[in-house]
This record gives sequence, C-alpha cells and structure tokens, in this order.
Amino acid sequence: MRNTFIKTLVEEAEKNPAIFLLCGDLGYSVLEQFADRFPDRFMNVGIAEQNMMGIATGLSMEGYNVFTYSIGNFPTLRCMEQIRYDICYHHANVKVIAVGGGYAYGPLGVSHHTTEEIGMLRTIPDLQVTSPGDPQEVVGLTRYLAHYTGPAYLRLNKTGEPRLYETPPTFTAPQAIHLLKQPSAKIAICATGDILNYAHQYVKANNINADVYSFPFVSPIDTDMVAQIANQYAQIHLIEEHQLNCGFTSAFIEAANDLYAQNKFNQFPKIHRIAIPNQFIGYAGTQEFLRQQAGLLLSL
Repeated sequence: MRNTFIKTLVEEAEKNPAIFLLCGDLGYSVLEQFADRFPDRFMNVGIAEQNMMGIATGLSMEGYNVFTYSIGNFPTLRCMEQIRYDICYHHANVKVIAVGGGYAYGPLGVSHHTTEEIGMLRTIPDLQVTSPGDPQEVVGLTRYLAHYTGPAYLRLNKTGEPRLYETPPTFTAPQAIHLLKQPSAKIAICATGDILNYAHQYVKANNINADVYSFPFVSPIDTDMVAQIANQYAQIHLIEEHQLNCGFTSAFIEAANDLYAQNKFNQFPKIHRIAIPNQFIGYAGTQEFLRQQAGLLLSL
C-alpha cells in the first residue's frame, strides 16, 4: 500500500503544484521518488511528529495541500492535540498518512501496534478518517484526498497486499463499496482496512453465500449503504483490525441505531462484531500471528 500511495501522490503532484509532502525521518526506499522529483515540495522534519503537524498547518495556510507521513501511532496518538487544535479546528488542508496500521509492524511490539487511532480520530470534528482495503482503494483514496480541501486521515497497511479490484474505485464523496455479490445472499460481511482481503478470501475459500462490503471511509461513514445493508440482510458480520471500542464496528452500529430510530429500516438485524478485545496483545510477531492472538477470525 505504501508504494502505491507514493506512486499515486507523485502522479497527482505532477498535475497539482500545491501538493507538499512531509515525513518524520523515515520512508527510505519509498519516498525518494517524490523527494527527487519535487525537492522544493518535500521536507524531512526529523523525529518530531508533533512539530510536523504544526509545520503542515502553516504550509496549508500558505495554500498547500500537505501530506504528512510516518509510522502508525506516531503521527496519530502522539499528535492528537496538534491534529485537534492546529489542523482540524482551523480546517487546515492537511492529510495525515500513517503506514503500518493495526499489526503491520507487529514484530516491533506494542509500541508499534496501531490499534486505537481510528477510534480516537473519528471523534474529532471536521476530520475524514479513511482506511483502504487494498492497493486499488489506496489509489482511489489518494486521488480523492489530492482534490479534497480539509483535514483527513489515511491508514495504510504496509506492503505486499493483493489487489481486489481490476481498476481503482473512484471516490467523489465518502462511500462504501459492494465488493463481492452472490445470488440470494442472506449474510453480509463488512470490513475496513487490509483485513478486507482476509474476509474476501474466507468467503471464497469456504464457499459461503455471503456478500462482502468494504468501508474505506470510517468517518463520515456511508449511512446510505448502512441502511441498505440493514434492510437487506438479517445477519451482518463486521470485522476490523482495531480495538473493539470506538472503531469501524462501533461507527457502523451507531449509524444503524440512528437510522433505525429514523425509521429507515423496520427490523434491526443481528450484528456480530469482530475486533481486538479491549486489552493489549503483548506479543511481538507477524501480522497474521497477532490477528490470530486477537481473535480476528470469521466463523460462519
């Protein structure tokens, strides 16, 4: 995902001289293609993520669409105050990019497990929170953010993810995607982020008659799609690589509850949430191993 992101950002920067990229002393072998092509629109601010957000806000006020890039929890959890006050309160045109969402940097331990940030960020007003499910969604979201004016967050996995779409989806607004359609399916599986591939492969490998939906936008969530899913399926499974509290699965249920109160559907469906238990998974290991330890497994 990170290579796809930077390749797409370079393409957008070729057309838009307002795109500026900041990094926190990382991204070697990834960001060079942007830095070499646009040296006057790239800056390594060092290991100073909070300062990076202030610099990004200042650059945005000079007319730039600024992308900040760092690992997982460092540009998010470490920078919550700066994201809230500097970026969002001023509606700054800043896009916070975190590579290594969830357990992507699992071998480095809990300090590099990014498993709470969606819940924290989606509570901040005026911040769009996105989590692509494959490299094609990364292309679509990067193009969208290159044209969107305002604060946003993009959670990337890391590298090596398979493509689930033949062509990149086009996003004109926060929207979900009906990825896998099966005849007369009575079950829906909804996912956000890279774990979408696991859900997709699980259904196909086990010949399960279930539809699969991707929610690359967590905030604001696509309420029209939530209502459509709640109306169509009696059983819904939600899965994410994030704490059970406050993430995508919480956002979905909150939206469903409000829609039900507004009489947008007549019967509340059975909803099963699969997410990280509200505890630290204190192991160092591969992403797949840590997902298993956290119980991020479908069982249909």
